[in-house]
Amino acid sequence: MNHTDNHLNRREFLNRSSKLVFAASTLSMTGRNSDAQAKGKKKLKVALVGTGVRGTSTWGKSLVAAYPNELEMVGLCDINPKRVEYARSYIGVNAPTFAAKDFDKMIAQTGPDAVIITTPDCFHAKYAVRAMELGCDAISEKALATEAEQCQALLDTELKSGKKIITTFNVRHMNSAEEIKKILMSGELGRIISAEFYEYLDIYHGASYFRRWHGKARFSGTLLVHKASHHFDQMNWSLDAEPVEVNAYGKVAFYGKNHSFRARNCRSCPFKEKCEFYWDITKSKRDMDLYVKCEDADGYLRDGCVWDNEIDTYDSMTVEVKYNNGVLLSYTLNAFLPYEGQRIAFNGEKGRLDVRLYNRQPWKVEYNAEFRLTKNFRSTKTWQLKPGSGGHGGADEKLKDMLFRPNQPDPLGKMAGSRAGVMSSIIGIAAGKSIETGERVKIADLVDFPRVWQW
Repeated sequence: MNHTDNHLNRREFLNRSSKLVFAASTLSMTGRNSDAQAKGKKKLKVALVGTGVRGTSTWGKSLVAAYPNELEMVGLCDINPKRVEYARSYIGVNAPTFAAKDFDKMIAQTGPDAVIITTPDCFHAKYAVRAMELGCDAISEKALATEAEQCQALLDTELKSGKKIITTFNVRHMNSAEEIKKILMSGELGRIISAEFYEYLDIYHGASYFRRWHGKARFSGTLLVHKASHHFDQMNWSLDAEPVEVNAYGKVAFYGKNHSFRARNCRSCPFKEKCEFYWDITKSKRDMDLYVKCEDADGYLRDGCVWDNEIDTYDSMTVEVKYNNGVLLSYTLNAFLPYEGQRIAFNGEKGRLDVRLYNRQPWKVEYNAEFRLTKNFRSTKTWQLKPGSGGHGGADEKLKDMLFRPNQPDPLGKMAGSRAGVMSSIIGIAAGKSIETGERVKIADLVDFPRVWQW
């Protein structure tokens, strides 16, 4: 019998029921692998759409190599016919390849249980929705969506189809993120009142976004969606809260039109000798094979000019988020700094937690995360963490283990479904609208979460 608990308010009810539904979906996606191995049945069948670097490496070659007993790659799909053929060779599978327009045909012919989506961000929702409509679960890279309408379509389709979405937030699986979550769950800081997150992208990593499709908002939703969705999800998850209102400021202050010269791309640039941002793609065999040798098929230039006049992705931005538990978040991202890392802080009624994450910087440290916990009227304690081994400090491997090796313990709730994916994306989407209109944006005005019943 369908019913709701009259003692729960609507938000509490939706939170609890969505977590239950997602837990069941995770078991249905991974639990049958365990049964299959025990009974000698078929492996989990997965198809991949989007065969760029992330698709062919993390969700391609390394995936099939690490999980030969758990899954089978049955199909590859991409808008570029040359790239998808290269991907098949690079990944090392015999799966058939399909053009993007033949996505439905791939599902019909190969019958995957799940579709892994690693296309440019603006297409994530399109393929996730269609995969579910065709009877497949969806495993999507962040950002799950770049527009509010996409968020709504994802939620509605998931409920209607009975299939499920997993959003691959690998940051939740990093040692530093796990440590933060444990501290907040312990209650040592008491009630959290406000939080801070400062993202520093350096002139190498930061510039790389503006050479690629990410520099065009129509593809990435800006870095407030593409990059910051990682950070917004981490804060949503750490605080165990959901956003209700967003205010933001942003501008293209460094890249794009902010220079005296520009060219189509680095290889053809007449200013190679004097441009500090010149990048020689010919030094990377992987990039040459995956992109340069395939660019005549779709025109995509992997080494685009960071001074392109069409760049409209903000490189400097500030966001304020109000949460449903009253916490206030202050967030900034700058993509042109001399060093890289993060500063994260949580201000509680009993003290403050400061976290400094180091990446590329002019000074040397033997660790990548520094913690400082200061209690009111008491002394401070500090400690450091080193990253794990593997992709993104071992986070990629831990995430994939939870996905494809069943019965993994998850006491911190690191697995993320559609609700988490939407909540992280919608902050960036709301921030973009706030920048465009100069007004505060309420999350409830952008997306309506379908009512989910408990059984």
